[in-house]
Amino acid sequence: MPMSYRVLMIAPTSFFLDYGAHVRILEEARILKKLGHAVKIITYPLGRNLPDLDIERTLPLPWQWNEVGPSRAKILIDLLLAFKAFAVARRFKPHLIHAHLHEGALIGNFLARFLRVPLVFDFQGSLTSEMVDHRFLNPRGFLFPILYRLETWIDRLPHAIFTSSRNAAHLLTNNFHIAAPRVNVLADCVNADTFFPPEKNATQLARIDELRARLNIPPDRRVIVYIGLLDVYRGTDVLLHAAARVIEKENAHFVIIGFPNVARYQTRARELGIADRVSFPGRLAYEDVPLWLALGEIAVEPKMSATEAAGKVLNYMAMGLPVVAFDLPVMREYLNELGVYAPLGDADAFAQQILALWRDPARARQIGAALRARALEIYSWERGGKEIERVYETLTKHNADGRI
Repeated sequence: MPMSYRVLMIAPTSFFLDYGAHVRILEEARILKKLGHAVKIITYPLGRNLPDLDIERTLPLPWQWNEVGPSRAKILIDLLLAFKAFAVARRFKPHLIHAHLHEGALIGNFLARFLRVPLVFDFQGSLTSEMVDHRFLNPRGFLFPILYRLETWIDRLPHAIFTSSRNAAHLLTNNFHIAAPRVNVLADCVNADTFFPPEKNATQLARIDELRARLNIPPDRRVIVYIGLLDVYRGTDVLLHAAARVIEKENAHFVIIGFPNVARYQTRARELGIADRVSFPGRLAYEDVPLWLALGEIAVEPKMSATEAAGKVLNYMAMGLPVVAFDLPVMREYLNELGVYAPLGDADAFAQQILALWRDPARARQIGAALRARALEIYSWERGGKEIERVYETLTKHNADGRI
């Protein structure tokens, strides 16, 4: 039986914000706690505290700043995070440092060396690719090769790396030349006790009807659902163009859940003439997501990044929803042959794939049921927790033997 570890997680983000990497951090911490380990999370001053997790925060910045994407303010907040991590580590005395995102790995490296403990890095995608996606970095500019080399150096610091997909693991070994034994695929997982197909009982149906009424969705109108960040690089613009094509032909309603830029995309929906058929509920608490996803018969994932994970797809799968996505390696890894794919960035093809499912409800239900079964078999957090423990055990043994 593995020993009980004290794990210091470094999360350079405003944890908890109910989306993306935050959900992975949350579920990793929860499964480790369930398995008997002590987890302390060091994070930014903003974010939502969760009663079942031990969270400590840095001092706040004296001005407001945008959490989504890279920014110069992050440099200052990361310095504060580093000081906080050192202060907490001295009293917590962790067996391991588990760092999220590249900034966390950089801070964690200095801390792990100081404490002489192993460093684990949770890799969520290429740092330079994310900067390019956010238009923070010009891929042809003079800074790109400098930052690419910096990213390569950071990727080589940890004693072990978790990636959320095989595609990300290949990126590390092939593009950044990280030794394969250091790279471990820890797929994003899903809590299937939280995310499950809607029950056909009176209480559940009444709650769904209440949401439909709030969004002014007529009883005879079927729903396509999306949840995630709203931005160009997340495919939101392409999704709205695809929605317009679908709405031209069918009595469909799109529920596009997420943030930021809600007002911008509401305006875009009006420009496309589909404002009355597209709802933007905004940001949801994580615990409310299953009910909102239960509105949908089809789920969509228009993300166009080839390197970032897309954990929301697992929530769709666990809910028993068929998924239309762009044809990317990470999507095929999650969905396999059960995915309904369109060529990358092609709004018309994306719309056609939605329509194909729309017009064949029996096929859509069959795909959804098969995806639910796949999520239960492959992507449970119980299985993921055991993989984390395996890596922790190997590293602590190597550390005790003087091999780290």
